[in-house]
Amino acid sequence: MTTTDFAGLTAVVTGGASGIGLATASLLAERGARVAVLDLDPASLKEPLVGFTADVSDDASVRAAVDAAADAFGGIDVVVNCAGISAIGTVEDNPDEQWGRVLDVNLVGVVRTIRAALPYLRRSENASVVNIGSIVVTTGLPQRALYAAGKGAVMSLTLSMAADHVREGIRFNCVNPGTVDTPWVGRLLDAAADPAAERAALNARQPTGRMVTAEEVAAAIAYLASPAAASVTGTALAVDGGMAGLRLRPAETKA
Repeated sequence: MTTTDFAGLTAVVTGGASGIGLATASLLAERGARVAVLDLDPASLKEPLVGFTADVSDDASVRAAVDAAADAFGGIDVVVNCAGISAIGTVEDNPDEQWGRVLDVNLVGVVRTIRAALPYLRRSENASVVNIGSIVVTTGLPQRALYAAGKGAVMSLTLSMAADHVREGIRFNCVNPGTVDTPWVGRLLDAAADPAAERAALNARQPTGRMVTAEEVAAAIAYLASPAAASVTGTALAVDGGMAGLRLRPAETKA
């Protein structure tokens, strides 16, 4: 892709003030897009990113922010749904209230954003939506029951929407990252009893031997969102260091 493959296009990125969302918003802007970031706290954003305060768990908030972004930039061509929260535990550990909160943000938040953006996407000649799933959708990881359920639903929703809207010229795809070295993961590591050992374990979980970077996920998102991927829809792209597909023998150790 060239550095101007998003020239003339407007992108909306939810959760774009940090982590994968910020890396994505920054990359799209570098490649020529006008980028509206929807976030609970967009105050830290720097130009050319433009922030709009939005809570994806509140329909009125999402609609107001999407409409404001479309008014500011003259439409919407690309939507990237990065906003989300995590949960740790087995099926026994998370109470009903937490299930409701995580699914409301991670799943219904995607629905709210796309629902608000669809009227604008229908007017675009390069309409594309990219949702963020997770490696937990295709690989069983311990202590991720609630999070996996929500992200699995996001991937299924992506496929359904791809079928519903393909004849309208709107593409829907999903990116499934592995363990990404984000500020959120950093905070988890800081709270661990042995942060160095925990980081080593997370690195080792990827066959590549390291965590995925937010920039690597952003590059995959940018590809799927770009006009260069005009024939790609209903796809889930893993950016996971080989977690989903590789089964390596234990590394040989030297005596």
